[in-house]
Amino acid sequence: MTDFAVADRISVGLHGRSDEMIFEATVRDPSSDLYGSTVVLRQLMSSQAKRRGRRALEVLKKLARRQMMYHSYAMQVHGYVLPSNEVEQDDGPFILVHGYHGSYSLRHWLQLSDWLPTLEATLALDEDQVRRVGDDSIGGPAVTRQLRLIRILMRDLLIGVNYLHSHGLAHTELRLENVHVSPIDKHVKVGILGNAVDFHDSEPRNSTLASNDERRKMMIAFDMRCVGFIMAKMVLRELMDPSTFLKFKSFLTKGNDPACLREFLLPILCQNSPSGNIGLQMLDRQWGAGWNLFALLLATKPDKRISCVDALRHPFLCGPKWRINPSLDVIRWGLGSTAVHMAEDYIYGRHQRRRLAYFVELMEVLNPNTRRESWLNNLTGRWRLLYCTGRHIGLTLRQPSPRILITDAFLAFAQTADSIDPVFSLTSDIGFKIMAESDWPHDKSGTEGTLSVNTSARIATGRIYIHEQDGTDSRATSSKSSRRYLRGKWRKVSKMKELPASLPTVNITMDEPDVSMSCNSTLNVNSAQKVLQEIRTQTPPEMFDLSKIVCGTYIDARLMILRGVNGSALLFTRSNSRADS
Repeated sequence: MTDFAVADRISVGLHGRSDEMIFEATVRDPSSDLYGSTVVLRQLMSSQAKRRGRRALEVLKKLARRQMMYHSYAMQVHGYVLPSNEVEQDDGPFILVHGYHGSYSLRHWLQLSDWLPTLEATLALDEDQVRRVGDDSIGGPAVTRQLRLIRILMRDLLIGVNYLHSHGLAHTELRLENVHVSPIDKHVKVGILGNAVDFHDSEPRNSTLASNDERRKMMIAFDMRCVGFIMAKMVLRELMDPSTFLKFKSFLTKGNDPACLREFLLPILCQNSPSGNIGLQMLDRQWGAGWNLFALLLATKPDKRISCVDALRHPFLCGPKWRINPSLDVIRWGLGSTAVHMAEDYIYGRHQRRRLAYFVELMEVLNPNTRRESWLNNLTGRWRLLYCTGRHIGLTLRQPSPRILITDAFLAFAQTADSIDPVFSLTSDIGFKIMAESDWPHDKSGTEGTLSVNTSARIATGRIYIHEQDGTDSRATSSKSSRRYLRGKWRKVSKMKELPASLPTVNITMDEPDVSMSCNSTLNVNSAQKVLQEIRTQTPPEMFDLSKIVCGTYIDARLMILRGVNGSALLFTRSNSRADS
C-alpha cells in the first residue's frame, strides 16, 4: 500500500457493491510502469467479493494472448494487494487494483443535462472518428448527432462483448453502471469481468458437447439481452426513469413479442414530447431499423437473439456511407414500418393512398407466413386497425348530426378451447365519442361509447389471384397496378423474374354476428340509430359486417393484412395490453 497515494475522495461514477470499498489512488513507485497514473483500489471484504476479484485475475490470464483488444475494450486489471501477514491473507481484505477511466460510468454520462456535447467532446469526434461508423460529417441536427454517437458507443460495446464471446466467456453483468468511456483511448470499457463465466461446464461429468453448446447459446443470449437494455436506455431517455423502465421490462417478461415495442411505448414517448421524441425519431429512421434491432436483441426466445457480429452489420448501426445488403427479414420489416408511418400521418392524398396500397401489395407478395399453421400460431390476440385501402369518409365536409369521432377500432381473435377444428371467437370493438355540435372542430371531448360485433370464425387454406383472367371474384389488385412489382428497386428485393399468378392466403368464414352498443349517456331509439348510422359511415364496412372479411394475406408478429369481399385491404398492428394494467 506504500506504493499508492490514496485520495481523500472518489469519483461519483465508480460503482461498488455493499461488500466493497473503493478508493482512488496515484501510483508513486518510480520503478512502476504506472508511475504517476491514477488507479482504483477496490477493497473486497466478503468471501463472495474476493471470489469476484480472483475471477477477474483468471480472466486476465485467459485474455492475455490479445492484450491490445483487452486493453481497448475491458477495464484493465493491474494486480492485487494482500496483507503482509500470511495469517491475515484468508481473513483480511483482498484489494484489486484496476484502471481508472474517467469520473463517470455511462449511466452518469447519460444523466448529465448536456450529455451529448460533453460526450462528443470527450470522444473528440472529428471526421476521422465518425468514419468508424460509416459517416463522413460531424455536427448537424440533434437527432443526427445523437444517432451518430450511439452508433459509436454501441459498436464499441458490441466489439468488446464479441471479444469476450470469442474467448469462451460471457460477461453476465452488462449494465450502464459497469460501462465506462475512456477519455484517453476513446473506447468503451465493459467492466472488470469479475463475474465472467466460462461457456463450458467445469464439471467433467456434466460436460458434454450438446450441453456445452446449449450453455454457450444461453449465455450469449443473456449478454445480448443486456446489450439491448443498454441500447434502450441510451436511445430512449425516458427509460432512465426506474418506474418507466419497470413497465418496459414487465412488458417483455410477460412474454409479449418485442416486435410490438413501438405500439406499446408510443403513448409513453409522446406523453411529454408534443414536438416529437428524439429517441422515437432515431428508431423510426431507415424504415424503422432501430425497432428491428430492438426486436432481435430482446427476442423472447434466446435462440432468436442476434449475435454481436450480426448486430454490427445491422443497418441501424451502419452509417450512410457504408453499403450494406439487408436481409429479406429487414426489408420486410422496412416495408411494414413505412406503411405504418404513412398511415399515422393521417393526410391521405391521392398520391399517399396509391403508395400505401402499393406497400400493402408488396407486403402480401413477401408474406413470411403463408401456411395455415403459421396463421393459427400468430392470429390470437388484439389487433388495432391502422388503415383501409377502401373509401374514407370523414366529418369536415358532411357535417352530420350527431358529430361522431372514431377513436380506435380493434379486432380480437381468441381460439376456442376443446375444438378439433380450430374455431376463433372474433370481436370487433369500435370506440367513439359523441361530440358537442357547436365547437367540435376545436373541442374533441364528448360522451364515449363502444360498438361491439361478436362472431365465430374458421380459417382454411386458400389462394388469391392477381391476374384478372385467373379469377375475377378473388383477385387482389388489377393487372396494371401489379406490374409495379417488377420495376425499380423492388425487383431486386423480391427477386422475382415474373409476377406470380396467385398468392397463398387463408380463407376466413364467419358465423352470424351479434351486434351491441354501449354509451356513457342515455340515448333514445332515434338518437341511437343516428349514432349507429354515422359509425357505419365512417368505419370500413368489414369492421361492422365481419362476414365481408374473406381472407388473410399477410401476418407476422406485429402486422396483419385482411382482404374484404370488395378487394379493399385492412392493415392492422398488434396491440398488446399495457404492462401495468
